[in-house]
Amino acid sequence: TNQYYITRQDSTESNARSYPRKFPFAIAKAKGSWVEDVEGNKYLDFLCGAGTLALGHNDDEVNQAMVEMLTNNLPLHTLDLTTPVKDTFVETLLGALPYGMGKDCKVQFCSPSGTDATDAAIKLCKTATGRSSVISFAGGYHGMGQGPLACMGNLHAKTAVNGLMPDVHSFPYPYTYRDPFGLGGEDGVKAACNFFERTLKDPESGITKPACVILEAIQGEGGVIPAPVEFLQCVRRVTKELDIPLILDEIQCGMGRSGKMFAFEYADIIPDVVLISKAIGGSQPMAVVVYNKELDKWSPGAHAGTFRGNQLAMKAGTIVLNRVSKQDFLADVIRKGNLIRTKLNELKEKTSIIGDVRGKGLMVGTEFVDPHGEPDCIDSLPASGEIAEKVQKYCFENGLIVEKGGRNGSVMRCLCALNITDQDLEKAWKIFESAVLTVNKEYN
Repeated sequence: TNQYYITRQDSTESNARSYPRKFPFAIAKAKGSWVEDVEGNKYLDFLCGAGTLALGHNDDEVNQAMVEMLTNNLPLHTLDLTTPVKDTFVETLLGALPYGMGKDCKVQFCSPSGTDATDAAIKLCKTATGRSSVISFAGGYHGMGQGPLACMGNLHAKTAVNGLMPDVHSFPYPYTYRDPFGLGGEDGVKAACNFFERTLKDPESGITKPACVILEAIQGEGGVIPAPVEFLQCVRRVTKELDIPLILDEIQCGMGRSGKMFAFEYADIIPDVVLISKAIGGSQPMAVVVYNKELDKWSPGAHAGTFRGNQLAMKAGTIVLNRVSKQDFLADVIRKGNLIRTKLNELKEKTSIIGDVRGKGLMVGTEFVDPHGEPDCIDSLPASGEIAEKVQKYCFENGLIVEKGGRNGSVMRCLCALNITDQDLEKAWKIFESAVLTVNKEYN
């Protein structure tokens, strides 16, 4: 039974485990957008490894390619030695970059976690510039290592850990519903732009010229918050003027999730460094840093990692890159995302517990609020993790796996497979809609 495995997990695994506390089951099978537990219960998976499974579970083409590798004595572990499989992957990856970026870029393979990509990128920029400070943003999430953790917005994750990477400065990130400047709308975006530019150009700011600026074009764990085009363009312009490398973390919002191959494309900007992990490995672990050749100042061995040569991930990742980068595929991601947001906004009008609906493509956030709470200075109601948790529990009990994020865990996030069928999307919607309407009754 599920309880048998959950009890065993509880007795042997770290107290840091998180997902089993929300989804108390043991997965036995998985295919496409569906998973099945050991008791035969089936669930629609709208978490998909936190956005890792762009093509869902056990995609036929991806699996077949990996089986062929396994049955033909191809190397599976090569450190950073090259192979025909790796050469094809690198060529495909560089070719998938927008604006012809690939011709000016190099690739660093890291240990197979997005956290390591962040660490590697910061080391790269510090080495190339000779500078030490880093600028990140409130609400940002870049991994759980002590360097990436220092750049994280979430205080719960970092407060208990002493001695994080020093000299990291957190700047305001535009968030229309909870504007850090208490302005909202275009005024809030302009304030964020002005603050960023004026602070970096102010000789009395107290912040030494940074080695890099790191941010997500769409914050994921921070609550599915797309950066306004104006803000991204401002950050790129100012960092370019001041010769500060700009790192775009596309680990969750990249690889087609936003409806563009990379979410920064919405702003028509070219960053100096791009972090890619999660979906790029086609279900297998891999993380890469793609960066402008001018930053390639580190010496041999300056960054390493035993498992940076995961050949299965490169083979699978080549397939994902080729499939996801097609314009008709991306157009369908946008269509399905717009469909979900339209339905969510209609549901928002019928209920009192949804404060905001946002996102791009199939990266969708629904922020739940306490309808009886005190509105803030821009009339936004308090975020309610309690309500979001009730909605999440109802969804799970009725066959839908969805995960929370954002302030106080109040934002329900859609991270479904990008190739989910319309039928499965509709089934998931029915469960989610029922959950929201049911919980809404408790508060009205």
